[in-house]
Amino acid sequence: MPFVAALIGYVTKRVAIEMMFRPVEFVGIKPFLGWQGVLPANAGRMARTATEMLTSNLVDPKEIFARLDPARVAKEIEQPLLRIVEDVTREVMEEYQPRLWEALPNTAQQLLLKRVQADAPRAITKIMREISENIEDVLDLKEMVVTNLVRDKALLNRLIRDISRPEMRFIARSGIVFGCYLGCVQLLVWALTKSPIVLPLFGIGIGWLTDWLALKMIFLPREPRNFLGFYTWQGVFQKRRHQVAADYGDMIAREIITIPNLLEAILRGPKSDKLFGLITREVQRSIDLQASVVKPFVAVAVGTRRFQEMKQTAAVKAAERIPETVRHAEDYAINALDVRNTIVDRMRLLSPMEFEGLLRPAFRQDEWKLIAVGAIIGGLVGELQVLLLLH
Repeated sequence: MPFVAALIGYVTKRVAIEMMFRPVEFVGIKPFLGWQGVLPANAGRMARTATEMLTSNLVDPKEIFARLDPARVAKEIEQPLLRIVEDVTREVMEEYQPRLWEALPNTAQQLLLKRVQADAPRAITKIMREISENIEDVLDLKEMVVTNLVRDKALLNRLIRDISRPEMRFIARSGIVFGCYLGCVQLLVWALTKSPIVLPLFGIGIGWLTDWLALKMIFLPREPRNFLGFYTWQGVFQKRRHQVAADYGDMIAREIITIPNLLEAILRGPKSDKLFGLITREVQRSIDLQASVVKPFVAVAVGTRRFQEMKQTAAVKAAERIPETVRHAEDYAINALDVRNTIVDRMRLLSPMEFEGLLRPAFRQDEWKLIAVGAIIGGLVGELQVLLLLH
């Protein structure tokens, strides 16, 4: 009986752990006949909880982006930027006035290109500085994180599972220990009563109590506490806070707050129109400033209104290509933003209650389901024991 009880304790824990994460998508007949992992099923709520923790306590977008040196970014992307300037200039001129562009002497063409190219790094520096100083106007970090976690439920699973693997192992192994102890009690009660109902009742109790106790011991007590005068215990998750901080920082910097994700959020997020407006204004201003050498010819040839359309087209083409060019500064940006170390340092300063909030929401709302499943499995195994004993 102690052996079977230990088995019940272990199996119910393993089932509870897997039910938290699997399956990623609902399997069965919606809405009630089937199952989806607790985390994937609550992806929106979990993503918002994780994001609130991240943006409220760990990462300040304004502080992070202030670390970027706009001049250094411009230098990093200088060569691809110059190619874009030349391509856009040629495309616009050939689209609106191909004969005029072809008729211009090569020296005039090159003079125009070089003047625009010479101003491009200054324009990029100014754009980057404005973005850095007003990052909230072009980037919604909360929206970016929530969108990525909800879209990729497997990523949400990894975010929780990877930082809590030791806790998951503790849950499973504790089931063996707790189950064995309770099995000894079960054996004593059975020996005294010989009542068949003892086995399923203890099976339910073992499944329920060991699940409940293991979940509590992950988080509580938040500070080391002495029990019975000789035994000290602290919640497993709290005890590992320095390692958890390192793992969490790695995960966020490697898979969530990445340069590609940030660029996508800035370019396609709810505030992207403000970024393109900023780039458009700066490109048009640069064209007016640098195109004076051919502006009289172009204005006469195509008309003032047509010339304004040319500037708008040039601005749109540049706005579409400049963000892709910024990817050439990715290595510099990763080191400058230093997301990983920022998160690690801030996490280690969190209070025990705040730190618990990193993982606890993954269990709290639906942990009763996991405990109930443990009790059901324990009861079924108890019934099986009764059948074996009767035969």
